[in-house]
Amino acid sequence: MSTSYTITDLAKEFDLTTRAIRFYEDMGLLSPQRQGEGGRSRIYSARDRTRLKLTLRAKRLGLSLTEAKEIIDLYDSPRDTGAQLQKFLSVLATHKAALLAQMTDLQANLDEVKAHEKEAKALLAKVNMK
Repeated sequence: MSTSYTITDLAKEFDLTTRAIRFYEDMGLLSPQRQGEGGRSRIYSARDRTRLKLTLRAKRLGLSLTEAKEIIDLYDSPRDTGAQLQKFLSVLATHKAALLAQMTDLQANLDEVKAHEKEAKALLAKVNMK
């Protein structure tokens, strides 16, 4: 017997709203079975749970949902670990480069704020001396 989960089970386990889980479903990251009247009830498999867990991990790394889906989908294809790892490394390298660029921009911005702060303090000291 395989393990199954309701949308509420997954929402509680991963501290998400059911709306977020439905959004991930709309993005093609999850594909629950439909049951009940008009297929309104969603039944998620262990595979869906794992995909959700990997999606959230990718989000924490700062990857887009499209990037997360590409990587996760590789694990559903025939097991060619080399291709999976190459794709993952490629996405990570791109993301790392973007983060480093942001860090450089932030440092330049911080340096500018410090310079303005120093200048304002010096001007304030002159005003207070009068």
